[in-house]
Amino acid sequence: MQYQRLGNTGLVVSRLAFGVMTFGVSADPNAPTAGVWKTPQKEADSLVGRSLDAGINLFDTADAYADGQSEVFLGKALGLRRKDVVISTKVGFRSGESVIHAGASYRYILAATEASLRRLNTDYVDLLSIHKFDPFTPAEESARALDNLVQRGLVRYVGYSNFTAWQAAKFFGIQRLHNYSPLIAAQMYYSLLGRDLEHEVVPFCRDAGIGIVVWSPLASGFLSGRYTRQDPTGGKGRIASFDFLPYDREKAYDLIDKMKAISARHNASVAQIALAWLLAKPHVSTILLGASKLSQLEDNLGALKVTLSSEELTDLDDFTAPAPLYPAWFQSTTLDEPMAKALGKP
Repeated sequence: MQYQRLGNTGLVVSRLAFGVMTFGVSADPNAPTAGVWKTPQKEADSLVGRSLDAGINLFDTADAYADGQSEVFLGKALGLRRKDVVISTKVGFRSGESVIHAGASYRYILAATEASLRRLNTDYVDLLSIHKFDPFTPAEESARALDNLVQRGLVRYVGYSNFTAWQAAKFFGIQRLHNYSPLIAAQMYYSLLGRDLEHEVVPFCRDAGIGIVVWSPLASGFLSGRYTRQDPTGGKGRIASFDFLPYDREKAYDLIDKMKAISARHNASVAQIALAWLLAKPHVSTILLGASKLSQLEDNLGALKVTLSSEELTDLDDFTAPAPLYPAWFQSTTLDEPMAKALGKP
């Protein structure tokens, strides 16, 4: 296993982490999430055990996953090994029918976190993130709530997920102004099919010393290679019932063809190529694996043995490059070259 500090902290995490969104069983077998929440406790125990054996020390969950079952299953699976790992959970999605059972208000963040601790059967969580931006709550209030949890010892570090760069920057600035515990992690979607965060989020995180935790590195499983033009459902895989990531499907099929050629040269799977590409990105701290079967987890772990050549990385970068956005393209095209050369800047 490879390890790295998470952001500008002393917290050391494995480069491959385990996301347990699949832990739990959907109450409605016909619900879209039934294809996601499908891992009972016995299988969860096996997956966590294998992850620990492989050196994974970061496990991520959220109160919204399987109506809290994910946290319960993770807590049971870890058992006495809880002290050896970093537990990350998230709050913010709706957890009840009452209008106040959602968001990032002071009241809800505290109540939701305390409930998560009970489900996880732990006295503290190592990393607590706001799961999504709350447009109805002042950032000052949310930041104060996170700091309260840190000061009480219920949370060690705080982060965010699915914020824009300006939203995170504003939140971070408020924390610094009031000397609150700062954001140290950004859990964001990032894959060869979704590179939007390279526009603004990556530069912000680098500047602020915030570590990027990648979710859905295989684009909900599409980058496993099982989905093809001939079988778009992938044998009734997750995307057949739970497909919400936006991307050009035809170009995605072309990308899979390119990745299959690369995987053949490395005697690797398509999924391992997708993960190896992310591991080569210096701005990525850790990658959340979302396996629901031991065979999937074993395959994902094999990505650590794959080292893509500079030519292969460039080929994948160029083929999936996101379209430039204004004003980024204006700033890059008007950069003062003599000054940049004099300062040794690319």
